[in-house]
Amino acid sequence: MNVSKLSKDCSPFTQAVVTSMRKLYPEALADKSFDNTGLLLEAPLDPSRLQKNSVLLAIDLTTAVADEAIKNKNSVVVAYHPIIFRGLKSITFADSQQKSLLRLAQHGISVYSPHTAVDTVPGGMADWLCDVVTGNFTSTQASKATIQTCQSSMYTAPSYPTSAIPEINESPQGPPHTRSTIHPSPPDSIPEGLESAGAGRLVTFETPQELTTLVDNVARGIGMPGGIPIAIPQGSSIDQIRIRTVGMCPGSGSGVLLRGSEIPDLLLTGEMSHHEALAATERGSVVISLSHTNSERGYLRSVMQPKLLGELAQGWKSLLGETAKESQAEQTVVEQVKKHVEQGEVQVSVSEADRDPYGIMIWRGN
Repeated sequence: MNVSKLSKDCSPFTQAVVTSMRKLYPEALADKSFDNTGLLLEAPLDPSRLQKNSVLLAIDLTTAVADEAIKNKNSVVVAYHPIIFRGLKSITFADSQQKSLLRLAQHGISVYSPHTAVDTVPGGMADWLCDVVTGNFTSTQASKATIQTCQSSMYTAPSYPTSAIPEINESPQGPPHTRSTIHPSPPDSIPEGLESAGAGRLVTFETPQELTTLVDNVARGIGMPGGIPIAIPQGSSIDQIRIRTVGMCPGSGSGVLLRGSEIPDLLLTGEMSHHEALAATERGSVVISLSHTNSERGYLRSVMQPKLLGELAQGWKSLLGETAKESQAEQTVVEQVKKHVEQGEVQVSVSEADRDPYGIMIWRGN
């Protein structure tokens, strides 16, 4: 980090977080044709009320997540989905999302959103889905949906997948397979060393796999939801379906997975419309639709959290030393950094309030 260019108006820790995120998930890889990534809210620094040296990771910046960040005194919320997506003509309390932004700014909490940069980067969310579907992980925490009773209904209360923490294996496990990028990023946007960047991933197994085995892998990898929405071709038996190719795209994947004359045997994504799923099954493919953010959330714990913590801890540790060496650095900036260092070690946590809007109610009848 070039300390001489640190802003006096923004927390040095916040700037360290932004630098780390940009290194891990280069903004050049984001799809700027529609996406809005980067530092979306730069909260002003209040030296009299310093936040903790901590980051809160979430998929969506909801009111509940904002409450959590304020309560925890986090400095930054890294929200995968951009809370500001289109141009704003005003920022008022009448809009719930804008209200969250105003409250966070008031408490000195900034917001950074990486979105499609995480989708496309090698080792990002799409590659995580490859690890999930191939079973290339070791579960380090029991993961199953919590089923609560609902006395006034024939159905249970809605259940949501727990945030699984699958530990991705460095030495590939599971059945032998190859991976490739479905739609490579434009060459001029790819930083050196990230040549496999692009939207979507394709796994090709050496030997066709049982669909039921892949469904079990997905369920364990994302946190055992109460049910798996799946579409199979009519006339097929799920126990007899074998899969050689799997196309994966986090979030809404039809624009990535349904392009071209040929499509994979299995399409794994967060959501797909009725007509798109019908078109896929009519062509003989299977669709697994996880409810949008359930295809994304597990990545925060299993990959982004340890990656960001490692990068941020290393950069933050050297920041004070770099600042002291900068003869042109303003003394006020040096003092700001010293105060933040005194706040303690850096922390990166994953939101407990963040969840997909859809839960699953299970019928309790016989």
